[in-house]
Amino acid sequence: MSSILMLEQALNGLQFGLMLFLLASGLTLVFGIMDMINLAHGALYMVGAFLAAWLVQLTQSFLLGVILAVLLTAVVGMVLEATLLRTLYARDHLSQVLATFALILIINESVRMIWGSDLPLSAPQALSGPVELLPGLMYSSYRLVIIGVGLTIALLLFLLVTKTRMGAWVRAGASNREMAMAMGINIRTLFTGVFGIGAALCAVAGAMLGPLLAVQVGMGENILILAFVVIVIGGIGSVWGAFVGAILVGFVDTLGRTLLPHLFREIFSPQFASAAGPAVASISVYLLMALVLFVRPQGLFSGRS
Repeated sequence: MSSILMLEQALNGLQFGLMLFLLASGLTLVFGIMDMINLAHGALYMVGAFLAAWLVQLTQSFLLGVILAVLLTAVVGMVLEATLLRTLYARDHLSQVLATFALILIINESVRMIWGSDLPLSAPQALSGPVELLPGLMYSSYRLVIIGVGLTIALLLFLLVTKTRMGAWVRAGASNREMAMAMGINIRTLFTGVFGIGAALCAVAGAMLGPLLAVQVGMGENILILAFVVIVIGGIGSVWGAFVGAILVGFVDTLGRTLLPHLFREIFSPQFASAAGPAVASISVYLLMALVLFVRPQGLFSGRS
């Protein structure tokens, strides 16, 4: 296998990991601060993608459409938190799982009634071609933009959490919610703001991945599973853990699907390799999660330590 292909797949892994981070960071903050399992997080990713596809067609501007989609999805998330999800905080996790699973079905059918089962979303024409990064290494300019956007948002989120007063409230709420309330932090407003930020990050991921994947009803369910894997690996409530976990998952998933089938063909018979290689590659992320939990049951980092 050539080094050029390895570098290309490593960049793909970085790009995928950064988009997973945008999903997982909001999810881990909601879980870490509110102690709430929100299965509808992936549905907000889908809503952001559909809003972006619709608004890009409406405005004829990819950038403007994505910005408006992010803002509208944040509003949708805050409205959901203030009206429905707020009533679930005092419930047990089973009630939260059942209620948010029902919300997935409601959002899916609502999107289907408004826009249909899918919408087209294409990358900007200016970013449709490749860029030569190294001699012989041509890489998609749009994927490079995704990497740049992901790294920029990750940096801004780190600064928000570690350098601002709201970030201090978030860390205090994740460490000890009761003590934070006793110190005068408005937990209700904090919860709404955190949920809005999480929904906005979902929309960014959905809008940026839309041209690469299909913008269709139900697109949030599969990627939500990987987002939960990320926060389990990184540690519940830790933004830094979500970043490290997302990058690990992105690399393992992408490189595993490329390297393992090739490795199996070198070791085993072609018939066995063609069947076992993709199967093992598809579970490599979960094997990584099992290994991390065996060594550190609390995850690599902990937002509640």
